[in-house]
Amino acid sequence: MKKNTIIAITWLVFWSTLSVTKTEARTHTDPVDYVNILMGTQSEFELSNGNTYPAIAVPWGMNFWTPQTRKIGDGWQYAYTDYKINGFKQTHQPSPWMNDYGQFSIFPMVNKMEFDQEKRASWFSHKAEIAKPYYYSVYLADYDMTAEITPTERAAIFRFTFPEADSAFVLVDAFNRGSAVEILPDQNAIIGYTTRNSGGVPENFKNYFVVVFDKPFQFTRTVADSALTKANKAEANHTGAFIGFSTQRGEKVIAKVASSFISHEQAWLNMKEVEEKEFDTVKQEGRDAWNEVLGKIEVEGGNLDQKRTFYSTLYRSTLFPRKFHEIDANGNVMHYSPYNGEVLPGYMYTDTGFWDTFRALFPLLNLVYPSMNVEMQEGLVNTYKESGFLPEWASPGHRGIMIGNNSASVVADAYLKGLRGYDIETLYEGMLHGTENVHPSVSSTGRLGHEYYNALGYVPYDVGIHENAARTLEYAYADWTIYKLAKALNRPQEEIDRFAKRSQNYRNLYSPEHKLMRGRNKDGSFQSPFSPFKWGDAFTEGNSWHYTWSVFHDPRGLIDLMGGNKEFVKMLDSVFVMPPLFDDSYYGFPIHEIREMQIMNMGQYAHGNQPIQHMIYLYNYAGEPWKAQYWVREVMDKLYNPHPDGYCGDEDNGQTSAWYVFSALGFYPVCPGTDQYVIGSPLFEKMTIHLENGNKVEINAPGNSHDSRYISEIKLNGKEYTKNFLTHGDLMNGAKIDITMSATPNESRGVNDSDFPYSFSNENK
Repeated sequence: MKKNTIIAITWLVFWSTLSVTKTEARTHTDPVDYVNILMGTQSEFELSNGNTYPAIAVPWGMNFWTPQTRKIGDGWQYAYTDYKINGFKQTHQPSPWMNDYGQFSIFPMVNKMEFDQEKRASWFSHKAEIAKPYYYSVYLADYDMTAEITPTERAAIFRFTFPEADSAFVLVDAFNRGSAVEILPDQNAIIGYTTRNSGGVPENFKNYFVVVFDKPFQFTRTVADSALTKANKAEANHTGAFIGFSTQRGEKVIAKVASSFISHEQAWLNMKEVEEKEFDTVKQEGRDAWNEVLGKIEVEGGNLDQKRTFYSTLYRSTLFPRKFHEIDANGNVMHYSPYNGEVLPGYMYTDTGFWDTFRALFPLLNLVYPSMNVEMQEGLVNTYKESGFLPEWASPGHRGIMIGNNSASVVADAYLKGLRGYDIETLYEGMLHGTENVHPSVSSTGRLGHEYYNALGYVPYDVGIHENAARTLEYAYADWTIYKLAKALNRPQEEIDRFAKRSQNYRNLYSPEHKLMRGRNKDGSFQSPFSPFKWGDAFTEGNSWHYTWSVFHDPRGLIDLMGGNKEFVKMLDSVFVMPPLFDDSYYGFPIHEIREMQIMNMGQYAHGNQPIQHMIYLYNYAGEPWKAQYWVREVMDKLYNPHPDGYCGDEDNGQTSAWYVFSALGFYPVCPGTDQYVIGSPLFEKMTIHLENGNKVEINAPGNSHDSRYISEIKLNGKEYTKNFLTHGDLMNGAKIDITMSATPNESRGVNDSDFPYSFSNENK
């Protein structure tokens, strides 16, 4: 009896263990499974919850794909609240404000052949939609069929599951503003090109595409400006091509697509990415690629929504800037230059605005994905050689939007963080050139107003240059980054001193009367009248309350101007306690950034736009780091979620996402160009960064919770650590950071001058 009981217990234990193992296997979640690519898609012109679209892509891929719910030319190409899909679009759009280029679409239909976008559109439901970074599927209700997409860097595979139909069609829409198509029946292929763009391209710009089907064509037609023709070629303002065949219910038809900015020949070469591969193989490879990139940071603890938000923002942080280069038949890296129209050797990346992304996106690359930024820096070398300027907003070439000279920060931070293997001397030459010149046709590139800035120390309010105070503040920070890089490159002392001096030009705009930054006239007087609530005018997409803190390199200098730590903290506190008053007279209406500030119930804090995103961390420079800890967590908890309304403003090519990624880790690069990350409040109980050099950063915060958001103690590699920052070197060498969290602030930690992060004013003390 005892023997039988023992045997029974043994089997029970075995099966229980097996059951647990099976359960664990079933419940294991890969990083990519947390990603919601629809996060931020519930947006419109009046109010941005991200202004994103579902980017079906591989990390930094040349081509993205997206379902299209709006008409050609609408920057809001996919809106979560729409009900119909009219195409599956190859897109290179960085934001709705920049719009798209190199775009065309593919769309299947049954029993009708309709070119008109609205008439061909099919009803769909999010309940019958699967949206992953590497895979998209949707049921097209009007046609009783399912469409699937899985991408590579420069190609993609479509899989259409048709119903039984004598007349099944697939349309390739080459879009308007100049396009062409050609049907090649012997190859089951459609080739063509599209020229549609939104600026930033030479006259010879084309996106050449190739579409190859695995089913012979029984029917072919081309369209030229709405006219249907039996000809196999069409070239006009707006062209398209229909191919047709009969299908059995459940029959799957494969379409393989590739494109090139160089030539049709190169498009056929790019097709090799999928030519010999099955749909599911490419789908798995895409999944693996995303898991590899996202898996560089592991998080443990926290709730499900926090993990979903974290990995969704990390996904957005690894899309842009995208590749614009291709691989030729000999394996050489080549690119079509969006600056001079030539095909040239070397890397090229595009679709990013440095005004946004210098802040956190590029520092994230330097920490976690430095090899990618090495390629991007090589691309910047090519941009300078091909256009005479470093870019400020590229899509795909220079675009006339935003302000500043933040390419200097992007270049300097990479080199000062240890990235090598590219021509830093040429990049430095480009940085110097940008301080004395402005692009002849794109005034946002280079420095508009440099003559005034270099002579007076500021861009005057009254000389017809808009957003002058913002330009002055950003130029001063850029000058500091040049100063730091000049020192590292052993440039002449006069040069070093010149930029060190110019980095202090922010002081010229400080108004003691208001303790805020204020526009200044050419004669030295301050602008009058002055309202700190006025958006635009002297500032860019913000007001004085937002831009006053744009002294990334010298918070101590700003603190001293304001009268010391207590007064500085009082001004920081004021941002959150004031009502969300605004003056929109410069724009004539409340731009969406204004509305996003107004509705968040956080006073004048406008996290939905970039100028103030670092401001919370400035408490660390004035001896009250616990306030940074409180507000960082407040922003993460309140203003981000993994749903279609998941952002509190424009996502902006990874910047607003990278803010979340860094902040969740517990630190943030307030001043790119330093080797410091300013400490906030970690979100998870454990986080691990797997560095490219083989080391890892382990951040432990046991007991972390919504209420326990304050840092009581930090140990770095087992030793007590009181500073309000971590260094890049400490992290790159591998670090174990143990953080004791508390529900109450520790008001004695991080309060000494020696604990404060870098400020230029302290450099020689």
